[in-house]
Order: sequence, then structure tokens, then C-alpha cells
Amino acid sequence: MNIFITATNTDVGKTYTTLKLIEHLSNKGYKIGVFKPIETGVIDTPIDGKKLFDKAIKYNKNLKTLSIDDIVPIQFSLPAAPIVAGEVEFDKIDKAYKKIKPLCDILLIEGAGGIKVPVTKDFYMYDFIKYFNAKSLLVVQSKLGCINDLELNLEFFSPDVWSINLYDDSFYQITYPYLKEKYKEVLIIQKDLDKIINKLTIGV
Repeated sequence: MNIFITATNTDVGKTYTTLKLIEHLSNKGYKIGVFKPIETGVIDTPIDGKKLFDKAIKYNKNLKTLSIDDIVPIQFSLPAAPIVAGEVEFDKIDKAYKKIKPLCDILLIEGAGGIKVPVTKDFYMYDFIKYFNAKSLLVVQSKLGCINDLELNLEFFSPDVWSINLYDDSFYQITYPYLKEKYKEVLIIQKDLDKIINKLTIGV
């Protein structure tokens, strides 16, 4: 199966969350693969993609046949939306995906920026969910303003799971009461990984 990790914006915690998932799922006995189709702001090496690759290869030795260019097939130096940073070659993404997919039970696919980031004129980051037939995990920052960010995202699409990346405990005073009242269950990445994974891997 494939899991697409996205977020309410950039620098919210996609890579942090994906690293946690690699470790947690691997410890449950799954062979985990990682894939970041596009990374921008790359100078020498894709920083986020390398973090994912280094972590995953510790648990899944099958990945030793791959290179960082397989994990991150599209790399742009400009730290901008892909549509601005350069031309996205989907055949390179497809070729890399076909190399990685047979090497794992679960493939964690990390997006770039938020869900509505334009990749091309007619393709947005959220389109990768359908493109890869993936379950979706939406990461939400816990800082003031996250209610607005979360609810705008939920109006736009329905992730299989959304969860809070907890920055500090002020969340429980400022934001948690509203979310708990409206949504009943509020999953925290740092506390509820088992529940998050159970929801994402039903039937696997």
C-alpha cells in the first residue's frame, strides 16, 4: 500500500512525521519504502529526501539498490512551488516509483509544501494521492491559527487521517478544547502513532 503524507502548509512537519512512521511501521514488521517525488530548495543534495532515505535503509536493506535520485527524482534549486521552480518530468517520477515499489510492503510518499501547491498548470500536490492510489495523512501544526488551517484543508479534501504535530503544550489550552468538541477524536503524532497507523493500514 501507499501512504501520502501532506500538510496544511510548508514547514509543518511532513518529514518529521514520515521519519516517525518509518521507525514505527518497521518495528511492526513491515518493509518500508520512502519516496519524495519532488523536492525544491536543493543545493547539493535533497535534505529531506536524504533524511528519509538514511532512516528507511537502516530497516529495509532492499533499498540499498537505490540512490538518492531514485528517492527524489525531481530536484529543483529554487525554493518555490514546482510550477515556478522548473518543469516536472512525470516519466522520471514514474520510473523511480516502479523501482522502489517492489522493494517494500508500505511506501511512504512525502509531498512538497501543502496540499494545494501547484505542480503544473493542471496538476496539484493533492493529485498525487489519486496518482499513486494512496491513503492520505494530513499533518497539522499545533500553533495558534491551526484551526483555520485545518478547517480550510478539510473543506477542500477529505484525508484518511489528520493529526496534530505538537510543538508545545499551549495547544491544549488554546486549540484542543475546540477541536475535541467538534471532532471528538484528536490524534497527536507524538502520542497516537499506533492509532494513526491502525487507521491507515486497515486491511493491510
